This record gives sequence, structure tokens and C-alpha cells, in this order.
Amino acid sequence: MTTQELDTLIDKAFQGDRASIGRLLTYIERSPLDASRILNKVMGGEGGGHVIGVTGIPGSGKSTLISKLISRYKEQGLRIAVVAIDPTSPLSKGALLGDRIRMQEHATDPRVFIRSVPTRGVKGGLSFSGVAMIEVFDKLGFDKIIVESIGVGQTDIDIMNLAHTILVVTAPGMGDEIQALKAGIMEIGDIYVLNKSDKPEANRTYAYLDFALETGEIGSEKLKWRPKLIKTSAALGQGIDELVKAVEEHLEFIKEYGIYSEKISARRRYMVRLLAEKLFTEKLEEIDEEIDIANRDIYLEAIKLINKVVSQLG
Repeated sequence: MTTQELDTLIDKAFQGDRASIGRLLTYIERSPLDASRILNKVMGGEGGGHVIGVTGIPGSGKSTLISKLISRYKEQGLRIAVVAIDPTSPLSKGALLGDRIRMQEHATDPRVFIRSVPTRGVKGGLSFSGVAMIEVFDKLGFDKIIVESIGVGQTDIDIMNLAHTILVVTAPGMGDEIQALKAGIMEIGDIYVLNKSDKPEANRTYAYLDFALETGEIGSEKLKWRPKLIKTSAALGQGIDELVKAVEEHLEFIKEYGIYSEKISARRRYMVRLLAEKLFTEKLEEIDEEIDIANRDIYLEAIKLINKVVSQLG
């Protein structure tokens, strides 16, 4: 892709052409070099988008909840982008891409753009391309950028490096509530959402979560923000307005205390780290056969390998 072709593509994307936006995102996924060229063109300053991270226990109804949030934001006349992170098979490297299907009712709306992104084996659940897409959506003027991460447990907390507001979603009947509270994923939320709260056992789970918030077992001290606990039933459309209100209250809070800009800086540092890890890992895999397994000093061999990768990348 020539510079002129890239400039034309970016111009069309800024005009709202969906096909051009899709092509930009494809280039970002396909090549780190192309991603870097695109980001060089669009980055700079703050775009003004509100990045909402949605994570939580698998089966808690995250995608259905996001679909309801999209509906509310559409009613407000906002533009919404969704980056749906899907688990990648360690063998085929393919992703299920199921989240796009569950949000299909919004797929043709010109104010909504949904993109499923495979993890590519990234341990924290967020790939470089996924974070780069957030930057692009931000600069293209999307008001709400919703990121749905996998929600697989303690390793799925890297979303805190990029989201302004983090929703941790759980549901009743998901097993031992006390054990659930100990997972790392339950320590990062700005807003905790008890979805499927129409179930009979919902009151018991709510009581556990409420007690944990009161005693500081979950959540963390974030200046004067006290994590909120919201009951919803996304399937029935219950509690969505209260959740939207809580999300906006948190946005006002982080802007008042300067956290909004800090989060953008943290996201961009995280993106660079992810790219560095991606480039290093790819080169490491290329020279795997060059490892001297006869060398008993494995520390020295590892250092030699690092130096070799660095020299080839340089």
C-alpha cells in the first residue's frame, strides 16, 4: 500500500465510510508495520472517546449486556465501536468470533462498528492489534468504545491498562461465590454488575458481593471512587438505565481528577509494550532451531538468544 493509497483510505474512514474503516482494521491485524504506518497518521492528542472495558466470568452474559448498552447509547445519538476479544485456539490459531453474532442486531447500524479480534495467544487476553484498533476508533470520533475481554480468570486483568471504566460482570449460580471473589479479575472493577439477577439465587450472590465491597475484599481504592454494584438482567432489559448512569458518573469522576488523560497515556505505553513483545516473540520463533541445547549454562544461552534477536530486529 502506497502512502497516497493509505492517505486516501484514512480520509474515507474519517468521512465515516464503513468499508474503509474495515480495511484499516484489517491492515492493522495483518501487519505490525502497516499498523505503525496507520497509527503514525492518526495518533496525536486525545480523541475524546470513552473506553469501557467489559470483563467477567464466562457465561455471565457480557455480550447480551453490551448489546443493551449499545441500544441505550444509540438512543442518545452516540457512535459506538466494539472490540470483542475472542479466545484463540493454541493449535489452529483461529478464533470463534462468537461475540459478533450475539450483537448482530446492531451490525448494520451506521453508528455502530463491531470488530472481533483473536487473542493470538496473548496471555492477558489483549493483542497489539486490538489495542491499536481502540486508538483508531478514538481518532475516528467514536463516542463509546466498548472492549469485551475473554473473562477467563486471574490473567484477564490487562484490560485495566487501557479502559477508562471497567465493568466486571458476574451472575448467580456460577459456583462458589467466595472463591469467585478471590480471582484477580474481581479486584479491578469500577462497577460490578450482577447480571441475570432475575434468577432465584441472585439475592444471595448480591449479598456476597455487597459484603465484599463493603469490607474491601474486592475492588481497590481509586481516590474517592467507591466501586458500585448494579443488578441487571440483560435478557429482560432490567437495570440497564441504572448501569448507564453509573458509567457516566464514573466518566465524570475520572475527568474531574485527571485520570482520563492518565488512562490514555497508560494505554499507549501498553500498546508499545505489546508490539515489542509481538516482534520479539515472532523473531524468537524464527531462530528456535539455533538454540544450543548442548550448552549446560542455560542462562548464558538465553542471553545469547536475546542478543541475537535484538541484533536481527535492529
